[in-house]
Amino acid sequence: MREDEPRDGTRRSAEGSVQVITRAAAILRCLAAAPHGRSLAELAAEVGLPRSTVHRLIKALETEGLVSPVSTSAGFRLGPGLLQMASASREWLVDQVHPELVALSGRLRETVDLAVLSGDRVVFIDQVARPQRLQAVSAVGVSFPLHSTANGKALLAVLEDPDVRRLLPARLRRFTCHTITSRDVLLAELEEVRATGLAWDREENDMGICAVGTAVDTPVGLPTAVTVPVPASRFTGREEELGKALLLARRRIERILAA
Repeated sequence: MREDEPRDGTRRSAEGSVQVITRAAAILRCLAAAPHGRSLAELAAEVGLPRSTVHRLIKALETEGLVSPVSTSAGFRLGPGLLQMASASREWLVDQVHPELVALSGRLRETVDLAVLSGDRVVFIDQVARPQRLQAVSAVGVSFPLHSTANGKALLAVLEDPDVRRLLPARLRRFTCHTITSRDVLLAELEEVRATGLAWDREENDMGICAVGTAVDTPVGLPTAVTVPVPASRFTGREEELGKALLLARRRIERILAA
């Protein structure tokens, strides 16, 4: 055996460490899809591990602030340590993406939003508002439902259907006469979003406001979407223009982030 070749024990130890990280990551992903918490039994069933193993990993993650106890029945949810990491990731995303949002807003002469998935809501982290007499503007930090917004649908579409069902209530809240209130109907629409890369809000969250959105692949693993909200009076007939411009911007953003 060469002098620099690791002994079998060292190799096995390294492999065991990687396995622990993989299992811990699986637990964190399960909790990310359950903003209200998940019990040890539920986690064990989800990740396919013995409850004792999950309990040991959960305790280690709790010590690091990556998970927090909810209650005896609800179990655990993501902790403040991960929230701090997410905050840093959001700041980095905004710094990298903002110039492209400005460029897209200039091309379309419309407001452009950047949003991320946060539990069972979508949260705005950046916005370029286009001055218009009639404009669709929200605010950074504001959260919206997933099922009735273009950015929410775009973010749901990057998840598997079982995770989507876990995030959404059995009956979806109606905000306007156009809101989708059936999970099955929404899941069918998400298949179209996955195929085209574009999600649409046709006055489903607010009357008079439409939007098109697309999910962006980021190296930090934070589900992210770019959206163009438009007053309904300027939206009809521009869907193709808006969609093409948004997909082009997404490709540019993903190249920037990958670099």
